[in-house]
Amino acid sequence: MSSLLPFDSLLCNLLGLSVTLWFTLLLVFIIVPAIFGVSFGIRQLYMKSLLRIFTWATLRIERGVKENSHTLYKPLSNGIIARDTMSLEEGMWELRSNGRSVGKPEFELSDIFYFCRQGMESLVDDDVTKCFSAEELETWNLLTRTNYNFQYISLRLTVLWGLGMLVRYTFLLPLRIALAFTGVSLLVVGTSLVGYLPNGQVKEFLSKHVHLMCYRICVRALTAIITYHGSENRPRNGGICVANHTSPIDVIILASDGYYAMIGQVHGGLMGIIQRAMVKACPHVWFERSEVKDRHLVAKRLMDHVQGKSKLPILIFPEGTCINNTSVMMFKKGSFEIGATVYPVAIKYDPRFGDAFFNSSKYGMITYLLRMMTSWAIVCSVWYLPPMTRQENEDAVQFANRVKSAIARQGGLVDLLWDGGLKREKVKDAFKEEQQKLYSRIISGNQENRSRS
Repeated sequence: MSSLLPFDSLLCNLLGLSVTLWFTLLLVFIIVPAIFGVSFGIRQLYMKSLLRIFTWATLRIERGVKENSHTLYKPLSNGIIARDTMSLEEGMWELRSNGRSVGKPEFELSDIFYFCRQGMESLVDDDVTKCFSAEELETWNLLTRTNYNFQYISLRLTVLWGLGMLVRYTFLLPLRIALAFTGVSLLVVGTSLVGYLPNGQVKEFLSKHVHLMCYRICVRALTAIITYHGSENRPRNGGICVANHTSPIDVIILASDGYYAMIGQVHGGLMGIIQRAMVKACPHVWFERSEVKDRHLVAKRLMDHVQGKSKLPILIFPEGTCINNTSVMMFKKGSFEIGATVYPVAIKYDPRFGDAFFNSSKYGMITYLLRMMTSWAIVCSVWYLPPMTRQENEDAVQFANRVKSAIARQGGLVDLLWDGGLKREKVKDAFKEEQQKLYSRIISGNQENRSRS
């Protein structure tokens, strides 16, 4: 029994030394650089190494396909397929009389086939549903969930996948959990302490740097590699920052490079603790659940905030829901009605390293965060676009569409007119009535007749 005591003591010493070494490396290489906003380039080197491995794996897959003379790996496509768009009237003229000139406007039986074709095309190639499913990759990035049509290719690839899973779950996951815990804890403690200071420049300075430090630590918890473009167009005080929305981590991505006032609903639990601590140090705008649906109250709170030109820019995601980063859907007009300067921001993720899309109808927040922390990395590009203001004779909807188009164009995303609310709701009657009105004008002769050669 006594012979085991030295062994137990040695084991405890080794364990203590390992923990000390772990936290020392954590402090020196991650936390301290996050405080000062510097990087040693480790994540960039890590990303380049992953790209080399993915390239090699892709070559092995292609070689295996050729050797077996049949397709073992055929990626599916969940991207948006752009169809030739034509108006309702043009579609009717195409079907009627095989394109020959048509006489007086009236109902024709062939009109039925136009609506049948539109319905079938929507079922086969639905632009809306695709926006809420993960984007399928053309190549395998050694994540099991990346491509559901993957089949066995070779022993080398299988061994490489197993080693990758071992690294992700036994090394990266504990490291990322430790970093996330550190970042969130410092955010709660730091903002709570800063909140006791009197309002002034000192409080604002400390609040800004506490927020930046904690968000940068959280970015490192995801091994996020972010490239920012157009820094001269960063949102400024008294304005509104609007961005396309893919994931809850969009907030961390932007807040690690700028100081924003957040807007959102009051939550309970851990999120509620974080919100209450943050609002002590920074004028965030939180709404009670009963107030969220009061559009006029929300608009008033926003207007009161932006009228103070010294107040922080408000960060808003006007789509109102997460989209899979292949497209941009309709922007809600509320934030474009108040007359403030709008700072558009485009965010584009690289899905080769990990899928950042938050499918809230399929995963809970804990499951989603686990998937993020067991991915290889989160790689994205952020573009700060020139500020935009509402023009004369331009209503809020037109202004919102103009901003949305600019974001889609810069991010290489498909610009869709559909409301993201269709993710959980049925099509509004207004959309159906609009199509009925267009068809009524065609058969009643209110539209100018055309002939197609």
